[in-house]
Amino acid sequence: MKKSLTISFSVLALLIFAAACTHRKGEQKAKAETADSTEYAYPESAFSKSLIKPGTRILEEEDWFVWDSTPILGEDGKIHVFFSRWPDEFGNWLSHSEIAHAVADKPEGPYTILGTVLKGRGGDYWDASTVHNPTIHKVGDKYVLFYNGNNLAHADRYDGKFPSTQRIGLAIADDLYGEFKRIGDEPILKMDAGSWDSYMNNNPALLQHPNGQYWLYYKAWDRYNDNLRKIGVAFAENIEGPYTKYKGNPVLTFDSTQVEDPYVFHYKGKFYMISRDMGVIHPRVGLMVTSDDGLSWSNPQLAYHKSSYYFDENPNRFERPQVLFLEGRPAYLFLSLKGGKYDKSSGVVLKIDPSKF
Repeated sequence: MKKSLTISFSVLALLIFAAACTHRKGEQKAKAETADSTEYAYPESAFSKSLIKPGTRILEEEDWFVWDSTPILGEDGKIHVFFSRWPDEFGNWLSHSEIAHAVADKPEGPYTILGTVLKGRGGDYWDASTVHNPTIHKVGDKYVLFYNGNNLAHADRYDGKFPSTQRIGLAIADDLYGEFKRIGDEPILKMDAGSWDSYMNNNPALLQHPNGQYWLYYKAWDRYNDNLRKIGVAFAENIEGPYTKYKGNPVLTFDSTQVEDPYVFHYKGKFYMISRDMGVIHPRVGLMVTSDDGLSWSNPQLAYHKSSYYFDENPNRFERPQVLFLEGRPAYLFLSLKGGKYDKSSGVVLKIDPSKF
């Protein structure tokens, strides 16, 4: 009888211990799930609250690093994604990146890769070495692909560092399945010696402004002043340019910290900019700012959480936010994320709840 009681008390103790552990794990999980929304001094945007988890990884390739997934709905009803890819190691985007095209029946995939649409031209061209950062838009009956490129051999004309040769270009096609032809042999934005953006520019973001103009937002590195990355904008009456830089640039900058990867859209009478945070809120989240005119921007809010909020993976930083519009509204957020099945990098997709944004 005494032996049975001892065993019963042991079993009871084990059950109580297991229940306590389960409760503790539940508390830890709840804290982890809510940490992103409570640990920051900045409010969470309605856009962030609209993002549905979990997310979906797309375009996971064993032999390629994939980045810069930019989506568009085609006339064939398919989702077309243009993306950067390069082999061997992550840092090779500076020297070996090309832009490829994939299609799927739905934003979450699976995607069929159709092939390369743009690569470095070689020779003495400004974009001889690499092409990167694509963003796709339909303008009239054409499809326009802004991108950045560089020529590593030109670095010695500046400070000898590869980023100094990054510039923005434009290619246009009649059809998403057609040939994308570069516009001219020079970058789409001119460099102005001595200005805040005289070192480099990249991260193109096109806004088809309600007034009929084309506004091209971009990131530049103010290397010769405060060494911070900031956002500027240039205007054109024609999609091919010429583009005139706004005299009030930069339009988005922060004291002692940086920002990059803008994506700008106009929705329900307001301008929105989503970008990669580099330390305003946290280096692994996104920023959202809003504007009534596309030039003067609000205080930042959280645009999206850390990657571990949406994926059961070790956290990594999101980059290159792009929005897929369906039926006139923002429907999916596309991002780039390291890691995944092959421990490289891929695109990711987060669905937007239309009742919340």
